[in-house]
Amino acid sequence: MGKQTIKADTTAEAYLTLLADRGVDYLFGNAGTDFASVIEALSKAQLGESKAPTPVTVPHENVAVAMAHGFYLATGRPQAVMLHVTVGTANGVCGIMNAARERIPMLFSAGRTPITEDGSPGARSIYIHWAQEMFDQAGMVRELVKWDYELRNLEQLETVVDRALTVAMSEPRGPVYLTLPREMLAEKPGDFTFDSPTVRNASRAGVPHPDAIDQAADMLSKAKNPLIISSSFGQHPEDVASLEALAERFAIPVVCYRPRYVNLPTDHPMHAGFEPAERLAAADVVLTLESDVPWIPSLHKISPDTQVIQAGVDPIFANYPIRGFRSDLTLAGDPASILRALSAAMTENADRIGATRKEVAAQKAELADAHKALLERQSVGGPMEYPWVAHCIGQVMNENDALVSESQLPVGFLGSRKPGTVFGSSPAGGLGWGNGAALGLLLGDRSRRVFNVAGDGSYMFGNPTPAHFVGASMELPVCTIILNNRMWGSVRKSTLGMHPDGAASRLNRSPLTALEPNPDFEKVVEANGGYGERVDNAEDLPGALERALKAVDVEKRQAVLNVQTSYDDAQALADARR
Repeated sequence: MGKQTIKADTTAEAYLTLLADRGVDYLFGNAGTDFASVIEALSKAQLGESKAPTPVTVPHENVAVAMAHGFYLATGRPQAVMLHVTVGTANGVCGIMNAARERIPMLFSAGRTPITEDGSPGARSIYIHWAQEMFDQAGMVRELVKWDYELRNLEQLETVVDRALTVAMSEPRGPVYLTLPREMLAEKPGDFTFDSPTVRNASRAGVPHPDAIDQAADMLSKAKNPLIISSSFGQHPEDVASLEALAERFAIPVVCYRPRYVNLPTDHPMHAGFEPAERLAAADVVLTLESDVPWIPSLHKISPDTQVIQAGVDPIFANYPIRGFRSDLTLAGDPASILRALSAAMTENADRIGATRKEVAAQKAELADAHKALLERQSVGGPMEYPWVAHCIGQVMNENDALVSESQLPVGFLGSRKPGTVFGSSPAGGLGWGNGAALGLLLGDRSRRVFNVAGDGSYMFGNPTPAHFVGASMELPVCTIILNNRMWGSVRKSTLGMHPDGAASRLNRSPLTALEPNPDFEKVVEANGGYGERVDNAEDLPGALERALKAVDVEKRQAVLNVQTSYDDAQALADARR
């Protein structure tokens, strides 16, 4: 245990020094009048006179929060976001909901409107300082964050920072919220002493009771048709090997339902696709793995005799107001450790294992043939289909490249990808995540390329002008592919699902879903020095990708391909019923 002492001109300087000491690399900021002392302290750090995280100017709060989200996915280290008082917090709430539901730790902070009207450093001095104050600023995010607090005095600064970071990083992880009054940031502490490294550390998830592991192992070992359904497993890429080993050894099919990560590479012999309906109906034991919605009860039916084991860090998803999925056995703990413990406790049923291997292999071969025929049909003409776009992207991706998808991209057509290379949006569905998340991923690991696949709607929600500004200013050449069907496809799909023969089905463009006239999205990136191109026909996409990647790889410029895609009501209706 050691101590450090600095001479701090302001509390803001002491705060930023602590963040840097605790391993926070970046402060993603969208500044306001409450930032005065923070900017002064950051300026001092840039002159080499103090320490602080590297500041990143982000001209929209949603992009700032998404960048912190993406950076954590790349590095496993939580970052800091600071926004302008109430109004900045309000603009960041969508990103915080995404982070909360996907258990992404970050220190989400904001200034606080000055408390005093006169007489102290930092007191109110601008017209907006009255109207911007709220009775309960943190109330906007309290339901979404794990912890919220307001810094009240210098003496508690180290405890507050460490409390914020340890709560964020303790399982289940998630964002925390800290408000920083302007007067507090402006105080002059002089000598400031703190522990370095910290003496406060986050808690880690463990393993369920051995009796529970034995019970689950017995259920799975005796099952005639076992099934694993996963969704958010694989956020930590090193965990995937545990699922690979268990699924292979015991021949348990794995359905990756609405996956946010590579739960299991698609070339694994037990990868059984992305839809649970067919296998769920026949399964007698189902293990759900980090899956908040393993199936949709109104669409997918399980037998009354099916036994369900729910496993994960928080397998009941306690922060969801309502979630009624059955669980005959619930295993709370580190998911990779649970899988290793199950593997050690299970016994092999050779006859069942052999039969399952043959059945899944035959299914995979049949699916591969169907995919090949589908791609041949889709390889010419336009507007083009999503599977063809995914296939073309997969063809140009290197082994370690990363892809962010805030779209309906069918990731099964990308080819088999390594753990830690594909990232889907949060189940909260807060649109506007992908643009910033891709930037954060690339900032966290510049050794690989990052592809950002967005729908036309989600691209607009992602504040493309601020995002491309950051991409240019930070030299982060992301390659963005817009799947542009010129509508809110998910809204159209939902409408058809509820009213398949209704009035909306008789309209090509139903109310509140059409995004026409459609902007020339490719020109937005050009305004920030990037490469943009519209692609209308399937046969032109490989060449367009080659030109975009030349801009990224050789010219170190960001690129946007505005890819014109089709929309099929019949397929949308089929999807809505799955």
